[in-house]
Amino acid sequence: MVKAYLRYEPAAAFGVIASVDSNIAFDSSGKHLLVPALENVGVWHVRQGLCIKTLAPSTSSRGPSLAVTSIASSPSSLIASGYADGSIRIWDSDKGTCETTLNGHKGAVTTLRYNKLSSLLASGSKDNDIILWDVVGETGLFRLRGHRDQVTDLVFLDNGKKLVSSSKDKFLRVWDLETQHCMQIISGHHSEIWSVDTDPEERYVVTGSADPDLRFYTVKHDLVEGQSVSNTNGRDAVENSNATTQNKWEVLKHFGEIQRQNKDRVASVRFNNSGNLLACQVAGKTVEIFRVLDEVESKRKAKRRINRKKEKKSTKGSVDVTEDGDAHHEAGEEGNKPVLTVSDIFKLLQTIRAGKKICSISFCPITPKNSFATLALSLNNNLLEIYSIDASSSTKTNAIELQGHRSDIRSVTLSADNTLLMSTSHSSVKIWNPSTGSCLRTIDSGYGLCGLFVPGNKYAVVGTKAGTLEIVDVSSGTCVEVVEAHGGSVQSIVAVPDGTGFVTGSTDHDVKFWEYQTVQKPGEDSKHLTVSHVRNLKMNDDILVVAVSPDAKYIAATLLDCTVKVFFMDSLKFFLSLYGHKLPVLCMDISSDAELIVTGSADKNLKIWGLDFGDCHKSIFAHSDSVMAVRFVRNTHYMFSAGKDRLVKYWDADKFELLLTLEGHHSEIWCLSVSNRGDFVVTGSHDRSIRRWDRTEEPFFIEEEKEKRLEEMFEADLDNTFESRYVPREELPEEGAVAVAGKKTKETLTATDYIIEALDMAEAELKRIDEHEEDKSRGKVAIFQPNILMLGLSPYDYVLRALSNVHTNDLEQTLLALPFSDALKLLSYLKDWALIPDKVELVCRVATVLLQLHHNQLITTVSARPILTLLKDILHARVKECKDTLGFNLAAMDHLKQLMALKSDALFRDAKTKLHEIRSRYSQRAEARADVKEGKRKKKRQKKSDDVHVWS
Repeated sequence: MVKAYLRYEPAAAFGVIASVDSNIAFDSSGKHLLVPALENVGVWHVRQGLCIKTLAPSTSSRGPSLAVTSIASSPSSLIASGYADGSIRIWDSDKGTCETTLNGHKGAVTTLRYNKLSSLLASGSKDNDIILWDVVGETGLFRLRGHRDQVTDLVFLDNGKKLVSSSKDKFLRVWDLETQHCMQIISGHHSEIWSVDTDPEERYVVTGSADPDLRFYTVKHDLVEGQSVSNTNGRDAVENSNATTQNKWEVLKHFGEIQRQNKDRVASVRFNNSGNLLACQVAGKTVEIFRVLDEVESKRKAKRRINRKKEKKSTKGSVDVTEDGDAHHEAGEEGNKPVLTVSDIFKLLQTIRAGKKICSISFCPITPKNSFATLALSLNNNLLEIYSIDASSSTKTNAIELQGHRSDIRSVTLSADNTLLMSTSHSSVKIWNPSTGSCLRTIDSGYGLCGLFVPGNKYAVVGTKAGTLEIVDVSSGTCVEVVEAHGGSVQSIVAVPDGTGFVTGSTDHDVKFWEYQTVQKPGEDSKHLTVSHVRNLKMNDDILVVAVSPDAKYIAATLLDCTVKVFFMDSLKFFLSLYGHKLPVLCMDISSDAELIVTGSADKNLKIWGLDFGDCHKSIFAHSDSVMAVRFVRNTHYMFSAGKDRLVKYWDADKFELLLTLEGHHSEIWCLSVSNRGDFVVTGSHDRSIRRWDRTEEPFFIEEEKEKRLEEMFEADLDNTFESRYVPREELPEEGAVAVAGKKTKETLTATDYIIEALDMAEAELKRIDEHEEDKSRGKVAIFQPNILMLGLSPYDYVLRALSNVHTNDLEQTLLALPFSDALKLLSYLKDWALIPDKVELVCRVATVLLQLHHNQLITTVSARPILTLLKDILHARVKECKDTLGFNLAAMDHLKQLMALKSDALFRDAKTKLHEIRSRYSQRAEARADVKEGKRKKKRQKKSDDVHVWS
């Protein structure tokens, strides 16, 4: 009889606040912060500091270890997240559900940006391409090619008509989205451009790179009555229409540079929603905040700059009489209308310095009452910080840090009843509830390498890198006592089976035995736990792992010389030496019946030994990197191993077979712990996450799992076939090119097969119907039996059902794989489907794609002409009907809106108009007052200069 095993599946992941691979973003309300947490997106309530929602892809829709690489929030409730495999998911933040998945990129998504209406989404990737997506239609519109390196950032201009892209190829490109071509290529940067952004009014575009300064560009917008409008303060508002052809395509014009304070490369530049602040985040610990001055302030600053220049010239006396007259005339012109420079508009306000390297920044879209803006930072030590920016300083208002470790997790330990989980890292010990993933206690500590719960779960012992043992009170979350235990780091700690003490192993070559004791300090009422040293076992090399057999008969220690020494527990006499590993043994465990001992090494092998004679039962090449942890499931010979290859593997130590491979971690796995009942496993990793894997009731068989692994290997190699591997790479034209947005996936190939199968079945069914009708006309009356596989549908409806089941984004790639003969059959069905009002859009899309693909063959195929002629008349009429219906509905909604506005919003609209008038009047008065003040200053300066002349 074939043996069945129970499957383990990923159940929970906790401990990650913010991962480093992606950016953070506020949602449209400003209350919540969208934060990447490896493959999930956490929605954090900023004030409460709680993760209220987690946007996690379903296990069926994603492959393992797909980290979030980019996040974008739309003005509506939609959230877009890009992943390492190039896929993009659109989420509804209110419901917390995934609305659609868009596949198009072949590399990781590096940037996402919505337009102002949230109808379009632009994505850039490591595959050097930009794809524009229709968010409403859930489909890709087109792919823009032209960059020679990964796209780093995107920004929409002109209400979504233009797109500016930056890349590591040192170029900016401006794309016209209506004609789908690159209209301007901007050079000038000496290194990779990492970020680009524009202010809300689209007056300036700023770019950041590894260059020592920020570059600014002015934006020239579309033509208005034959003249091009330039949104620039103090510059010519309208340029002459007789501009050259080159200027016609010049959307961005270089405005100037501002020297940065920091020498690190720029990671991102972002304007706030009000447009009065610009943040420049570098790939270090600082964010430079620039104030964007309004028109009145910037003109005043320009005038002061010009006056200072004049004063310097006059004091130096280097200007002769004629030159002085020219200079005076020029200054008078500048005084009337000063020419603004970048430094007149952008002024360094302050610099925010964080404790660790900053990964990402995001401005809150809602401006607070008492400050300029709220800025959120994500740091590379799994931490979020919120800053309030004022005119003079910035203050940290909140920090989200307690729900995760600041560094990688070095050990995880479960309590005897599996209700508590302890994890250690370089600066803290955390107590978790393993079932919910909530952090119960955080205790400051040394660099904890190993840990142990004392029986009763009231106390825990932590072994540190400094060689100390820290005794922790679990209930109060305090460190009770620190015991100087070893001269080197405590590498391993293991409990004695009778529960009276524990054993530690250290790099000072000592194995030490300890016993629990309770003491009462003078002046204190309560007693607390302490430990006392009982025995010592000296080794001749560093000790890496210690294990005690469950029957307390043997104690085993792994040494740096690649051997495992086994001693009798009572007398500490030498019993066995297990030799065979080529590199040091990093982990070890003994089975519950004390028959087997398993060792995992840096040589990537697991070795299963018999504890009776020390013979090696089997050596297994287990992982593709060092094996870091191995544990037996209690009362069985099943075991789990974890390695630096990010995998957890489930083994049968009797059959020496691999049962399961569990994928999920994004970095090296350092530690592993199995519950007493074996119903779940907990792992800790370098990615700062703790993951729980639960045993399910689903049985599986070894042979089936082997077949599944082979299939996965075959499917993984499909994309890297011989043909695609050696196909010549296409030359990219300098001005850019347009291509199809989607990409071929398993889903599109399956959908193509499904449509071909439906077409063949429908064709056979139509033949049967024709034969039945012919027999009926001859007088042979028989009851027609429809094909049961068609689910009671007619042939036309069955094919339509197959086509409608294809995801909107995959339709183009699905039709691309259809042979011409099947495409011709599909065209013949379109005339009947066009009569269904709901399917007009689908029919038009299918007809357009098939005509574009098979244009030449359709022209030369005689049998296709009647179908095309018929479709030409039907589709035009049907599309016009739909367009008229939509137009009528929109007009009716607009009329209703006007009626409601007349009833309720009249006063409000008047108030808005008055407010606008008051603001414009106030700005005019402020400008007049500034001119008067400047005139008074001029008179004073003139008087001083006259006095100087008199004295001379």
